[in-house]
Amino acid sequence: MEKNAPHNLPSEFKLEKVWHTEIGTVYFYGTLVVVEAKEGIIISHKNGLSSLLKGLAFLGTKPWVYISNRVQSYSVKPTDYKYLNRVPTLKAMVVVAYSEIARSNAELESKFCKKPFAVFETLYEAVLWSKTFTK
Repeated sequence: MEKNAPHNLPSEFKLEKVWHTEIGTVYFYGTLVVVEAKEGIIISHKNGLSSLLKGLAFLGTKPWVYISNRVQSYSVKPTDYKYLNRVPTLKAMVVVAYSEIARSNAELESKFCKKPFAVFETLYEAVLWSKTFTK
């Protein structure tokens, strides 16, 4: 377990693992997975699939929520949500958007996601919303 969590989450969420991947950094807080992608990257199934499979192996069969903490500006290929839609243990998707452009992009992406999907302005709000999907 990591001792110095970079996020100020409720105490029930302990940082278990941090992975640095080609697309960014992935933080595992029990049933929450917080992803912070690198500046300027385009995330697609081609560059994200290996991270997803590795993460699924770590999470096992427990339900989890994907939180995209968009602290950097990057792009997502929205049609690739079809791959995440097929993950039975993934219960919801959340985007933390820090600008109006990021919010608009996330709202467009939500149309491609069949899982519950929300957009918030803070990571803390995203975590509070996510808790209902992993009980």
